[in-house]
Amino acid sequence: MSIETLNAPMESADFDALEDILDELRSRDENVPQWEFLEGAIAALVCTRRVVPPSEYLPVLIGVGSDQPNLFADGAQAGRFMALWTRRWNEVASALDTQVETLEDERTYHPEVLDVRGAIAMLPEAEREAASAEPLPSFGQIWALGFLSVVEDWADDWAPPRDKEAAGWIEDALDCMAELAGDDTGEPAFNMHAEDGPPSVSEARANAYGEAIWAVYDLRQVWRSLGPRTEPLRKSAEPGRNDPCPCGSGKKYKKCHGA
Repeated sequence: MSIETLNAPMESADFDALEDILDELRSRDENVPQWEFLEGAIAALVCTRRVVPPSEYLPVLIGVGSDQPNLFADGAQAGRFMALWTRRWNEVASALDTQVETLEDERTYHPEVLDVRGAIAMLPEAEREAASAEPLPSFGQIWALGFLSVVEDWADDWAPPRDKEAAGWIEDALDCMAELAGDDTGEPAFNMHAEDGPPSVSEARANAYGEAIWAVYDLRQVWRSLGPRTEPLRKSAEPGRNDPCPCGSGKKYKKCHGA
């Protein structure tokens, strides 16, 4: 597949194709998450201090690895999934590396999230009652939970740095994500599914969602500025002055390399 294809912007049909693949995978493993969760996971992996390879994160996120090689129906389905996944990964990384001043900028990272409550509220009454039998996620909640799952699963990579100022920025950003991962209990004021739909998202929630997007930008920039975590160099113990010299000369260390 060409570089141009892997960097092509995602369209609605592409996200639908991803959802179809995930639905099919879910028929064999009910624990495969929905796309919004994985959208949050991609954002977190893009921000993670270390580059985490697919061979490491796919088994954790969707159970695709050496222990479950047949979760995909065939090689064609696996290839299609990875092509779409890579395109979205590149799109998210490019957006987070672009300097923007407002969320209205078309170049800004816009998570692929659903206003489930807003969509259900627009259904006919009978369908609405049936769909509302189970608790419905708040706007942006599943995305934030996907993001935080990566932070938890790769805790060593997300451990606070020694730099106190950078550690403070990271903590504040993760607090924004944690707030979005909670339930929206405010008075509904907006419908994110349709502009003229019945209100389903509170003003506080809409603001928290915006703050969470800026938090992702902050995390990407902070971790990139710090670079990968490095292990301290360990100096090997120096031999005593009367010990044999480690060079193998047969002389005492003090008479050879310790002179």
